[in-house]
Amino acid sequence: MQEHDVAIVGAGAAGLLAAIRAADRELSVVVLDKMSLPGRKLMITGKGRCNITNSADIDDFLMQVYPDGRFLYPAFKKFFSYEIIGLLEECGVESMLERGGRYFPKSEKADDVVDALYKKALKNGVNFIFNAKVNKIHYNNNDEVSGIEYVEGSKMKTLDVFNVIICTGGKSYPGTGSSGDGYVFARDAGHKIENLFPVLVPLETKEMHAAEMQGLTLKNINAKVLINGELKHEEFGDLLFTHFGLSGPVILTISRNVVYALDKGNDVKIQIDFKPALDVEKLDARVMRDLNENGKKKIGNLFRKLLPQKAIPVFLNVLSLDENKLANQISAVERKAIVELLKGMDFTVVGHRGFKEAVITAGGVCLKEINPKTMQSKLKKGLYFAGEVLDLDANTGGYNLQIAFSTGWLAADSI
Repeated sequence: MQEHDVAIVGAGAAGLLAAIRAADRELSVVVLDKMSLPGRKLMITGKGRCNITNSADIDDFLMQVYPDGRFLYPAFKKFFSYEIIGLLEECGVESMLERGGRYFPKSEKADDVVDALYKKALKNGVNFIFNAKVNKIHYNNNDEVSGIEYVEGSKMKTLDVFNVIICTGGKSYPGTGSSGDGYVFARDAGHKIENLFPVLVPLETKEMHAAEMQGLTLKNINAKVLINGELKHEEFGDLLFTHFGLSGPVILTISRNVVYALDKGNDVKIQIDFKPALDVEKLDARVMRDLNENGKKKIGNLFRKLLPQKAIPVFLNVLSLDENKLANQISAVERKAIVELLKGMDFTVVGHRGFKEAVITAGGVCLKEINPKTMQSKLKKGLYFAGEVLDLDANTGGYNLQIAFSTGWLAADSI
């Protein structure tokens, strides 16, 4: 029977980095993946452009991570953003820095990142087995990894291995292969799995407002999360209206709080400030000036100075205003209502798009049972975890991929 120093389950971001590092250390490495190609989820990150990492320093980076970014400090000290950028450059993939500290490949193709990492691993002598569904990890009487059992085609096969790194991802985008297998292996080894939730996920809303503005993207707006009428969180950024509700970077960022609140049965509203650069007083003065200077104009036409065309009918409807009403006929009460709606249109959240559309999974293998200096299980010797399978998730901006890269590298470096 063939023996390997390490078997890596999953050929995603964490698995590819683990494979590269393990092979660098002249370990015998086999990577098993149930898909037919490596990096399936990596290929769709950043809308196919691949937000590789972020330029934030370690302390700022850790503040973007939940539930406890400090767990990642040893991993980031070992392998961080500079290292992944450098590794990719060695492989012929140059990076470029964009707004918000986001790094992307210059080609703007996620496929180039996957190809580079895969070819690097192959060059280092890593053996890949695709269409291989891992069923079980074997342990000896001393709670040490002794083998791995998998199905390839219709045949059940077993490998003798001394170490296994679980890099199976979470439950988000299950079509890419991340359907939660790693949690099964973790439970079988006696690990606790913290509650799993879809995060960085679009939100479904009750009102028809969003559907009526479908396809409209708003730049630089402010979104507030109101839970049972109380302000709990707010973010500034870009938003997209869809047929089901709200999406876009600002919504994905606040979705973590929303998903948790919905799960507990709370009333949740998203309040959108269309004019965050102006306080109520300044906005009121501007609206009053526009009304006074354009008294003979229809209010529907005048709204074009304040709103995108697609939003105008929605605002008129909510305000119960006739689009043909003249500006000089708008009362002080109506003007106040216009200002209030511009500063805060409410959307009642009734659900989210689930794991199928979530960028990342919150929850996972309990961090208390993993050694942060090695990524090794505290329960089974030779069992390691890396990437999204762990109880770690972060905001958008390249943070989640860096977690996968760093934990995968550290796990392989620790064997």
